[in-house]
Amino acid sequence: GAISLAAGRGIIVKNPAVLERITRCRTVILDKTGTLTFGKPTVTEVRAAAPHDSDEVLRWAASLEQYSRHPLAAAVLDAAARKKLVLVDVDEVHESPGAGLIGKISGRKIQIGGRTLAGSHKDLPPPAAGLECVVLIDDRFAAVFRFRDAPRPESAPFLSHLSPTHGVNKVMLVSGDREVEVRYLAEQVGISHVIAQATPEQKVEIVKREVALDQTLFVGDGINDAPALAAATVGVAMGQNSDITSAAAGAVIMTASIGKLDELIHIGARMRMIALQSAVGGMALSLAGMLLAAAGHLTPIQGAVAQEVIDLGAVLNALRVGLLPGKLRDF
Repeated sequence: GAISLAAGRGIIVKNPAVLERITRCRTVILDKTGTLTFGKPTVTEVRAAAPHDSDEVLRWAASLEQYSRHPLAAAVLDAAARKKLVLVDVDEVHESPGAGLIGKISGRKIQIGGRTLAGSHKDLPPPAAGLECVVLIDDRFAAVFRFRDAPRPESAPFLSHLSPTHGVNKVMLVSGDREVEVRYLAEQVGISHVIAQATPEQKVEIVKREVALDQTLFVGDGINDAPALAAATVGVAMGQNSDITSAAAGAVIMTASIGKLDELIHIGARMRMIALQSAVGGMALSLAGMLLAAAGHLTPIQGAVAQEVIDLGAVLNALRVGLLPGKLRDF
């Protein structure tokens, strides 16, 4: 019944033990991008160095980024589209680790990557909160693009209600992103335990360490989160970004919504409550029936009928789990 109710709410429960364990998790570890945020960064600033014009650098960068699959490429293309910039032809495009995305436009070398590409150029502004990438033209610093992945509106209310409502003792934000960016988001949503620039291997070690201390819920959405999802007491995947992530998780929230995670917690809590009602209530009534029979107040036929009625009552009570209650969220 609980699995059916969850499926109707867009939550696929792969391991039924999740419904029992999730209500007993006292530590919650969350990934950042796509879990607490929308996972869709937008360009907030294009800061060009003289003599370059910001729109011209954006146009060239977008022309190059249309050949990239990097998560920030879509944000650059969207920014160019909003300004109605016409893209140009790019030659000799290639992308390699450490060197970023490289191509040629009108014979000039365009390179896009991390701020380390610009070295210690005097025009390079200091790091800021959020994501960044730099653009080099003919190996000279041309501009820095700044991005911001906005937190989901329900992230902060959800996190603030975990402790008083669900008895969670510790909430952690563990991400592979830069520390300045992760801490900025942590301040936005109200998380004090923050670990940034964590590799997939480090995430697993963190989860294992927390599981040894208390039952732990890990929530993530990327392929890098799959090992940590498998190591947690309960692993919940947000969205359908990766088959590997979905396979490693005990439950999958089909639409990436933190509110659905609260629904899953409530479905699990309601299932445990009704299961205990049926089990304890059924045993108590059966014990009362045996005492009556032992005292001679029930004939064997009456006792058999009474036991069937008790069993039927327990089953009917259990079927209530599959019925949608008035609400499944409390934040």
